[in-house]
Amino acid sequence: MKELSLIIVPLVGAMLAAAWPGNRTRPWLLPLVGLIHAALSCWLLAAPPAAPLGAWLAFDALTRAVLPAVSLLFLVCALYGVSYLRVRGERSNRVFVTALLAVLGLLSAGHQARHLGLLWIATEAVTLAAVPLLHFNGTPRAFEATWKYLLIGGTGIALSLLGSFCLGYASLHGGGVGDLTFTALIAQGRGLSRPWVLAAWVLLLVGYGTKMGLAPMHTWKPDAYGEAPGIVGAILAGGVTTVAFTAILRVRAVVSAAGEAAMADRTLLALGLFSMLVAALMLLGTRDFKRMLAYSSVEHMGILTIGAALGAAGFWAAMFHVWANSLTKGALFMSAGNLRRAAGGRTTDEVCGMALLTPRSAAIFVTGMFAVTACPPFGPFFSELRVVRAAFETGHGAAATMFLTCLLFAFFGLTRLVFAIVDGRPRRTARTAGHHFPETMGLVLPPLALLGCSLWLGLWTPGVLRDAWTAAASQFFPVK
Repeated sequence: MKELSLIIVPLVGAMLAAAWPGNRTRPWLLPLVGLIHAALSCWLLAAPPAAPLGAWLAFDALTRAVLPAVSLLFLVCALYGVSYLRVRGERSNRVFVTALLAVLGLLSAGHQARHLGLLWIATEAVTLAAVPLLHFNGTPRAFEATWKYLLIGGTGIALSLLGSFCLGYASLHGGGVGDLTFTALIAQGRGLSRPWVLAAWVLLLVGYGTKMGLAPMHTWKPDAYGEAPGIVGAILAGGVTTVAFTAILRVRAVVSAAGEAAMADRTLLALGLFSMLVAALMLLGTRDFKRMLAYSSVEHMGILTIGAALGAAGFWAAMFHVWANSLTKGALFMSAGNLRRAAGGRTTDEVCGMALLTPRSAAIFVTGMFAVTACPPFGPFFSELRVVRAAFETGHGAAATMFLTCLLFAFFGLTRLVFAIVDGRPRRTARTAGHHFPETMGLVLPPLALLGCSLWLGLWTPGVLRDAWTAAASQFFPVK
């Protein structure tokens, strides 16, 4: 019942937010629900329940390894959201708070879904629930970004639905009874029709890869992340993309059981490396620091995909990177939102000298940049190091070399842009906007807390997390 509460509590909170009369007090529902959700997640992380084999929803090993990271990220973002929505007091926050809580509940459902159809429904519902969040600023560019998110994301969801049909038919064609739980599909194994399994893998990888933002299906990300509030970008990058990644992992387990593990790993490796290459090249050219975070997210989705292609050790590293990237990217998005509002712009043509206008947010932004580019001792350094180690151990030296080269180019692109907006003398428009932006503790402490968690994860990874990642790796790569 505790695992179902992870879905029910946020959805009940969303209904309360929709009915809540006070615009000033409504945002406090975010940290209240976030605290309950985080407490339940940590409880289940420390004492995981038994996962029934045929259940449609279950807190299994993969959910245990990933969902608490999403819950922790949401809690910190919720604390930031109270101060953020106070600054944005000119707009009603009813729809925003309602949609944000609904997203948390649906993400919990998506991570726990062990039925192919239920997984698709939860992912589609998350897509729709996120639409009001993207359009919160109400600008023409936000409207355009929302439509692009809907059209491209909708295409991905349609392809994943078609892939689900193909996988279901693979089961029926192989003599199955149409049971679409992942347990039943894996048990059927080599009895699944090979041509239909291959068709399903391609469609599901492209469909859920679109939700992750893997290149070349990433084109919605720069606009959506560039126009969304920082808190929304953090949830999208650390939560919504993660549920798509776990969907790919679950489908890969079915494909592996059907005897096509090598093919699945090759496609994951190629797609991951291509995503890193595209992101690195785009980072070298962009002048918009919020779009920069979108391309950085494309890069890190590639890292997760590469890890998933490198066996049990790479899978373990990918679980580590889910946590490291979510925490670090959350700090970057929130501090970038502070800089954007203080500067009144978002490109190097409009923004510079933010170290003078918003010294705290600028310091967090620079530190987060070093953390996300795998500088020790932050979490991403150790997770990416484990990915490289897994690549060499599995005989993928060329892939590891390309991986490191892309990281180097991404580092050059990020540092070029970050220091361009932080250093120098503030422009006149930025000085005018900066005087009206209060850099309060409520806007500074949450991203700082996430950076602290990323540092803690790198210096001392808790044993309970290591056990959870090991259990997840054993679920997908059982020792024979």
